[in-house]
Amino acid sequence: MPVTVLLVDDEPLVRAGLRAVLEAQPDIEVVGEAGDGAAVIPLLRQLRPDVVAMDVRMPLMDGIEATRVVLRTVPEPPKILVVTTFENDEYVYEALRAGADGFLLKRARPAEIVHAVRLVAEGESLLFPAAVRQLAAEYGTSKARAAMERASLTEREAAVLRLMARGLSNAEIAAKLVVGVETVKTHVSAVLAKLGARDRTQAVIAAYESGFVSPS
Repeated sequence: MPVTVLLVDDEPLVRAGLRAVLEAQPDIEVVGEAGDGAAVIPLLRQLRPDVVAMDVRMPLMDGIEATRVVLRTVPEPPKILVVTTFENDEYVYEALRAGADGFLLKRARPAEIVHAVRLVAEGESLLFPAAVRQLAAEYGTSKARAAMERASLTEREAAVLRLMARGLSNAEIAAKLVVGVETVKTHVSAVLAKLGARDRTQAVIAAYESGFVSPS
């Protein structure tokens, strides 16, 4: 089955460009478009896409608020890929904190766009580059540090979280630690539960905000 994608951007040319790139792939299908975050919920219920590629800045409802609404109101929500012009934009970081699964630069090459959609659809690795890591570290708080201490991660769980923060997939983590993929999945689930994180992105944000992982 192809990965289905909903495009949400107030610029028709951006939507057209993304559609052309994605629909050139045999395993990706663009099932719909919207010009604002306010139109997302009805389309999600109608089309049930696997991934929403959503502009972070739109006139009526931006990508941050739209992400919050989707995760609050949609059962089994899709993966959300935030589309932005600047990688160090604080809007991007706020969208990730709100629950987005990764982000994509509008100037990205076609191969990078396709890779980003496939990556978030799989849900086993992250789009979390250096600029966003630095923002996460700058947002660090004593509350985040206290929460990380309370989590009391085991030595192996801590190692898994550090590798997650580097963007490695479960298979890549398994190779690094010389364990099975199913073992890694068990550790990842334990990390998410202990941190109270919805997904890998939220766990990695917690790791950077708490200082558990350094952005350098």
